[in-house]
Parts: sequence; structure tokens; C-alpha cells
Amino acid sequence: MPNLNPLSTATVAMNAALTLTRELEQRILAPAVEAVASDGRKQRWEKHKQTRRAELTAGTADAVRALGADAGMDEIASHIGVSKTVLYRYFSDKNDLAAAVTVSFMEATLLPRLTETITDDLADYDLVRTVIGVYVSTVATDPNVYRFTTGQTAGSSSIAYTERILTGAVASTLENRLTARGARSDGSRTWATAIIGAIIKAVDGWITRPDQSADELVDELTMVMWGGLVGIIASDGDPQQFAKNPPPIPSPPADE
Repeated sequence: MPNLNPLSTATVAMNAALTLTRELEQRILAPAVEAVASDGRKQRWEKHKQTRRAELTAGTADAVRALGADAGMDEIASHIGVSKTVLYRYFSDKNDLAAAVTVSFMEATLLPRLTETITDDLADYDLVRTVIGVYVSTVATDPNVYRFTTGQTAGSSSIAYTERILTGAVASTLENRLTARGARSDGSRTWATAIIGAIIKAVDGWITRPDQSADELVDELTMVMWGGLVGIIASDGDPQQFAKNPPPIPSPPADE
């Protein structure tokens, strides 16, 4: 697969992910201000709500790091130094809180690390491995927050937010690269969904039962993702062309 300005397409993807993150952040914040009376105090009250939610979100992340991903609302509130009633004043339930932590984690930690790591001398394969590596290493250095937001202990809404943010970034990259080649790009969303779903599922299992090193996991994920991308590019993004001429599985070496 020839190089098609990896940095530029990756930058577009990161910008798309950041935009979606901010849109989701506003959507998550919205329920906190919907019930506010429509009077002269509304704007100040909305700003206070958003500021307070951001403070409690950051405090929750710190609490989860210290107490573990299974920490309950009572434990989180106690660690932050507020009552559980205060948490429920700003978040409808634990799933709502986990979703807010997810968006904050993406915007403040994962996406900036990806942006900092991607450089203009990365070839296509190196870009794929780098992105997967940053995701895995970020999870490995903050496992409790990861499990709280996207693992088995998190609510389905937080998992959905993570998948939407990362899928949007990958879909944007695929669409740009395929379009630059004059290839079909209408399958980009499907392929991105499959890629991100597989990575999240694999990392979720690994962080719960780390039976191999992070580098080994990255290598295995890169192998399967790169193999799929090569097949897509080789067929110009056309499933029918792929079906007519699927890449053959190499024969095993003959015995000497």
C-alpha cells in the first residue's frame, strides 16, 4: 500500500475525533441543565453546572485510580469529599458518571497522546502500529480508569461513547485514503466499526487477564488490522472485486 501522507490523514482523523468528543461532551452535559428555569440566572447556572460536573468528573477519575474500577458511588463521593447526594445532583446515575469520565479521558489523555506521537515520517504500517500501540500503552498505564469507562464494570453508554469516538477517527482516515486513491469508500464506517470493536474487545480481555506483554498484544492486533487493510486497499474498497479475487492463503513450505 503506497504512502498517502499518513500525517495529514491521521491529523484529519484526530480532529474528527476531537470534534465528536466535544459534541458528546455537550450532549452529556445537556441533561444537567435541561430543568433550569428560563430566567436571567440560567446562563450563570448552566456555567456553574458544567464547571461542577467537570470538577466531579476529574475527582471521580482520581478516585477510581486509587480505589479501583469497582468503586461504588458512596466510595467515590467519600474520596472526592462530597456526599453521594451531590454526585446524583449532577449525574443521573453511575453510567452517566462513567460516560462523563470516558469523554474526559478521551479528550484529555488518549487523543493528545495520539496527536503527540504521530509524526510526518511514519509510513502506513508504522502509523497503524503506532496508533494501536498508543491505545494499548495508555490503557496499560491507567487500567482502573479504563475498566471503569469501557470495561466490564462500566455502563453501556460509556462503551458506546468510546466506540463512537474511535470509530469516527478510523472511518475518517479510511475514507480520506480510499478517496485519494480513487477507490470506493462507502464501506469505511463498517470497516472502522469492525476494527475498533475488535481492538476494544481484545484490550478489554487483556487488561482483565494480562497473559502477555503489551508489545505482544500490539503486534498481534497490528497483524490482523494490517492484513485487513491490505485486502481492502488491494480491492479498491470494492467488496465484489474482493469476492471475485480474494487474496490467496499461501501454501505451507514444502518439506526439504
